[in-house]
Formats: sequence, C-alpha cells, structure tokens
Amino acid sequence: MAETLDLLMFAAACFFLMAGFPVAFTLAGVAIAFALLGYATGVFDLSFFGALPSRIYGNAMTNEILIAVPLFVFMGVMLEKSKVAEELLDTMGQLFGSVRGGLGISVTIVGALLAASTGIVGATVVTMGLLSLPTMLRRGYDPSLACGSICAAGTLGQIIPPSIVLVILGDQISNAYSDAQRAIGNWSPDPVSVGDLFAGALIPGLMLVGMYIAYQMIVAIIRPESSPPIPRDENHIEPGAFFNKILHALVPPVALIVSVLGSILSGIATPTEAAAVGAIGSLLLAGMRTQELGLLEHADRTSPFDFMDFGSRRPTIIATLCLLFMLVLISFFDLRVSRNEIPTVDMIAIVAACLASIGLFWGILVSLGRVWRTNILRPIMRSTMEISSMVFVILIGASVFSLVFRGLGGDDMVHEFL
Repeated sequence: MAETLDLLMFAAACFFLMAGFPVAFTLAGVAIAFALLGYATGVFDLSFFGALPSRIYGNAMTNEILIAVPLFVFMGVMLEKSKVAEELLDTMGQLFGSVRGGLGISVTIVGALLAASTGIVGATVVTMGLLSLPTMLRRGYDPSLACGSICAAGTLGQIIPPSIVLVILGDQISNAYSDAQRAIGNWSPDPVSVGDLFAGALIPGLMLVGMYIAYQMIVAIIRPESSPPIPRDENHIEPGAFFNKILHALVPPVALIVSVLGSILSGIATPTEAAAVGAIGSLLLAGMRTQELGLLEHADRTSPFDFMDFGSRRPTIIATLCLLFMLVLISFFDLRVSRNEIPTVDMIAIVAACLASIGLFWGILVSLGRVWRTNILRPIMRSTMEISSMVFVILIGASVFSLVFRGLGGDDMVHEFL
C-alpha cells in the first residue's frame, strides 16, 4: 500500500506541475495530502513531520552557502534593470546581424553571457524575449526558430556557472555524499563543494552553447528563408566606433563574470564571497551605466545622496580598481588580523586593503545614489526579494515532499529498483 501511495504521489505532483500550479505549493500540498491519506490507511506516521523544523532551520536558514542565492539574484536583476543586457543584445545583433542566422547566434551568445552573469532563468528569458523577439520577427525570422532560440538560450542559466541551481545542488550533494561515505566506513571523505560543481558544469555549458550555434547555422543553410540576414546598408557603422562599442558592451560584464567565476574556481573565494563580489560589481556597473545613459538628468532631485558628484566617472572607476586590487591582495597575502604575530609584509598588505576598502566604499555610495535617483533601486530590491523567496519556498516544499516520500518508504523502493 505504501509503495502504491508513493507512485501515486509522484504522479500527482507531475500532473499538478504540468497543469500550471506553483512548484512550491504543489510539492508541499501533494505531500501533505498523501501524508494524511497514508495516516488514514495506517502506512504513514505523522511523527515524521517532527524532523521538518530541523530541516528548514538547520539546513536552509543557517546554511552559509545558500546566502549566495539572493546575492546572485541581486546581481542578475541589477544587470537587467541597468540596461546592460539591452546593450549586449544590440551590439551582438549589429556584429552578427549581416550573417544569415546572425540574430539567432547573437541571442545565444548574449544568453550565455547573461547566464554567467545572473544564474537565473526568468530574468534572462524575459529580457531577451522583450528585446530580441520583436526584432527577429520583424526581420522575417521563422517564429518557431526565434522563440526556440530565445528559450534555449534562456535555460543556459541552469548549467553555466555561477548557477543558483548548482549552488542548491552543491549543498544537497555534499550532504548526501558525506552520508554515503560514512555508511561505507569512510569517516573523513573529501567534501564535494559548489566550486567542484561549477568546474564540472563549465565545459558542458560551453559545449551546449556551441551546439546551439551550430544548429542555427545548419538551419540557416538548409532553410535560408527562416533566418534572413540584415542588409549591410542598415547595419553600417564606422569600424573604429563599432570596435569601441563592442569593447564598451562586452568588457565590463565579461570582467565581472571572470572575477566572480575565477575567484571560485581558483579557490580564492567561496561561492558566497564571490556572490558578494558579483553583487558589488553589478552595482558599480549599474552606477556607471546610469551616468553614461544620461538617466540622471531626469532623476529625482530630492534624493538624500545629492551631496555626491554624480556627473563624474571617477568614483566607479576607482572603486572597480580597488575591488580588483583587493582580490589580488587576498590571492598573495594572508589578510587575517586575528593572529598573534603578523609579518611586516602582511601588515602592509592589510593596510593597503583597508585603504582600498575606503575607495570601494566611496564608489558603492555613489553608485547606490545613482541607482536610487534613477528610481530603479526599488524594483531591483523587490524583484530580488520575490525571486529569492520563491527559491527558498521551493526548498521548503521539496523538504516536505521528500520527508513524506521517505516516510512512505519511497527511498527503499527506489533503492531496490535501481
């Protein structure tokens, strides 16, 4: 009877998910319904729910790794609202537009860059759908190819690090691996870290990008009418100005990706620390872009940040250099101050890091003031809160589902089946 309820619970969860119900409430609701059904038939003990508080408070709310989730979400939403993604799409469209299938290729490349910048799927798909789909359809692209290219590129946020899914999986896999190793008598196993998952997912993610581009090129050859090129006379820009535009659109987000992902893969920073660096970097980039786009000319003049020099690029440039300088310092010196004896070289590095922190703090304040005055900080914080809450509510729903599944003997059934 318990095995039958397990199978029915899994089928019911799939049915309600396909019907469009929210994931978190579907998992938790189906689990509670089948727990009550199992209790009524005598195959489930409600005392299993006694482990739920420790799972939520012990595994989720006190887990330092999961702090990276809202930070990565903030980084992605900040890049989206500050029009970095829009500039990337526009520049890549001009770069590849004259090639047959070029708009689809540019969507894939920008999707990969946004995936590595944000780690979330929703923001990437919505951004590219709003910005590139009308252009592709207006240029005569086949609607199925255009929509498929956008959706496929949008899902790259699941696998290309730093991915929120990989952060959550890293925590779960690390615990499961440790339990499995202890079960076979290995009491000091090498832990599986989120950085290991990032390193393992990088090459498959890039291979997937390459296969998407290859598919679009093949379709453009087989069915030329499905992806026509943009006439060269409509896309003509002076070579020097176009090269500068490409550098301006690509270098800042790529530098942010390299600093975040490189610090994780090289072991300089944990995923949570790297996510904090990414959040600060996206704030500095947004502050610079709002100043460059002239958004401050129509900004709110009653801001509490009026005393700052908003017209200068100096604060954000200095803050960016200070941030990079601090990453270099932490790579080569021991900056811990809670030591009995600190060598002179390390002390000099600590003082330099303190001075760099002052420059970074100045740039953060100016960038925060710019984002505040352009009235995009409130929607950024709201979106970050909503997406982060959705992720953690899904975690709670998954905990309830797995608890009932195991209470009905589902783990033993899966183990015997395998």
